[in-house]
Amino acid sequence: MPAQRAETAGAHKWPVLAAISVGGAVGAAGRYGASLLWPTPGGAFPWAVFWVNVVGCGLIGVLMVLVSEGGRSAPPLLRPFLGVGVLGGFTTFSTYALDFSDLLEREEAGTALAYAGGTVVAALGAVWLTASVARAALKRAAAR
Repeated sequence: MPAQRAETAGAHKWPVLAAISVGGAVGAAGRYGASLLWPTPGGAFPWAVFWVNVVGCGLIGVLMVLVSEGGRSAPPLLRPFLGVGVLGGFTTFSTYALDFSDLLEREEAGTALAYAGGTVVAALGAVWLTASVARAALKRAAAR
């Protein structure tokens, strides 16, 4: 989207990049906290990363509906901070790929494929579900 590309053009890119950086640190700390609360012992299904990615994708669905369809103009740093920073730092493709690779190395191909496919289906389902719910809530609020 041209408006999103314009966020990092010119001199005003530094506040945007700072918001993304701070948000990324917050999101990554949240993911690390989730991994401490729900550790994955060797050989186990990586539930913490699975749920981090599903919940993060669901929150991205809500955020994008609120930012793009909320009716009011969102603060200019909200999407970069929350969407790219916090939720981008919270969700993780690299750990997902590493977990998949580890499962394959342990010769747990069935679990690896369930993890790979299940994560994609659950994450996309979470985006669709939460965006649909947020959209419906906005319509109900506008009707009042």
